[in-house]
Amino acid sequence: MSRSARVQRTTKESDVLVELVIDGAGTAEVDTGVPFFDHMLAQLGKHGGLDLVVRTTGDLDVDAHHTVEDTSLAVGQALREALGDKAGIRRYGDALVPLDETLVRVALDLSGRPYLVHDEPEIVELIGSYDTTLTKHIFESIVAESRITLHVDVLKGRNAHHVVEAQFKAFARALRTAVEIDPRVVGVPSTKGSL
Repeated sequence: MSRSARVQRTTKESDVLVELVIDGAGTAEVDTGVPFFDHMLAQLGKHGGLDLVVRTTGDLDVDAHHTVEDTSLAVGQALREALGDKAGIRRYGDALVPLDETLVRVALDLSGRPYLVHDEPEIVELIGSYDTTLTKHIFESIVAESRITLHVDVLKGRNAHHVVEAQFKAFARALRTAVEIDPRVVGVPSTKGSL
């Protein structure tokens, strides 16, 4: 069974293509026009064990918001579609990831219910051209379309680059665990019979 998806999302503000393979080798080809966001999506692919292709053109002459939001929605949709009925998966995943002075904890449930709890300290507004206030919105958008429950807690951190990057790495590691096939699971891991 190939757990993969291809999503094309086109609006008046952006044109997004996402190709995602869950059981990949961690390769990422990302070009959104927002270099730091590209770097974060590459972390998601590498540390999540996903093969990820992302190509976005957006109204960057306005700002990066629509480009980042629409890309994140497409990534969430691709994740949901690639998981299918979620039969045989572990379902839950968590990770504790350090990056120098920063420490981030992520816990997630591939529940079918979109819910985000996100806690990070105030950090500088810009990393290059990347607006750091978009970080929470990225996770909101992924959660909305993938329909997962996600908790992201930055326990320690000062350097803005580290604070954001550790969140993506921790999310990736937790996701990698949750999507794994568990040989002991028969069908969908829920007493309801569906996720």
